[in-house]
Amino acid sequence: MAAPNLLIVAQAGPLEFQAIIFAASLRHAAPDFAGRLIVAEPQPDGAWAGHDTRIPDDTRALLESLGAEIAPFTARHFGAAYPYGNKIEALSVLPQDQPFAFFDTDTLILGPLDQVPFDSALPAASMRREGTWPEPPLYGPGYGAIWKSLYDRFGLDFASSLDLSQPDEHWERYLYFNAGWFFGPDPAVFRQRFLDWALSVRRDPPDELACQSLDPWLDQVILPLVIHSLGGGRPGPGLAGLDGAVTCHYRNLPLLYARESDRVLEVLEAATAPNRIKRRLKDWAPAKKLIYQGKGRQKVRPLFADGLPPKEKPIRQTLRKNGWWWD
Repeated sequence: MAAPNLLIVAQAGPLEFQAIIFAASLRHAAPDFAGRLIVAEPQPDGAWAGHDTRIPDDTRALLESLGAEIAPFTARHFGAAYPYGNKIEALSVLPQDQPFAFFDTDTLILGPLDQVPFDSALPAASMRREGTWPEPPLYGPGYGAIWKSLYDRFGLDFASSLDLSQPDEHWERYLYFNAGWFFGPDPAVFRQRFLDWALSVRRDPPDELACQSLDPWLDQVILPLVIHSLGGGRPGPGLAGLDGAVTCHYRNLPLLYARESDRVLEVLEAATAPNRIKRRLKDWAPAKKLIYQGKGRQKVRPLFADGLPPKEKPIRQTLRKNGWWWD
């Protein structure tokens, strides 16, 4: 099975440094990966007009030396008003009719990504998520009615999306992903459906969504609908390495040092050790302090020595309280 084209998004600021870590860890942990790594770069026009989005030359040169291809695109619909929409519009840079895998830029490659059996005929996405959406109001509608309204809007079979091993009105019964990674067969078809349906729901949400927030959840609301419509669903056991032994969606460096395994820390530090990578990453405060000055192991890790809270929010609160948080 041919390797899919990998897509991440980067622009000036934290994303450029996360892109360096992604590319460096890919070359470090999956040296036999023979596919393309495409870095989509939003241009400072369209929906990003007035924002300095272009990747600086020194970062650009480093990414290209790590085998990345930087591909510009213009965001027309989301941009600065909803940056998560980049992952929808950036699909435009990928070649049509070729399998693709999108990863959030704040992802670390831990192992042989080339050995993951991506089956583009069965699109899937990340299950490393919490029950963040929807938040049903006390007197209804409930999870079932809210989700069914979306499936009905786009003519999809709701019943076949359910995980019947989960009880009615429990959030895991309903198809819900983290959009940190997803893959499919044809980025043009995937993008158009993702875009059209996201714009439709943003413009005119079903009545059942009257009490629901779509910011920042819009991409994660629409993603399961797109995947289900293309014949996909929850990832099977062959994809267990994603969010496991092969990839880690760390979200930001303080969270990585707070909650990930020792092996994740070891891969991060080994992948970012070469001098050409260190020289650039040291310009980014989180990397300088946590990786190169050792504060991640010395200061952040001990804050959670007695165990991690079950949810992410209190971890973030502890990091902020102790001065170890960067957005």
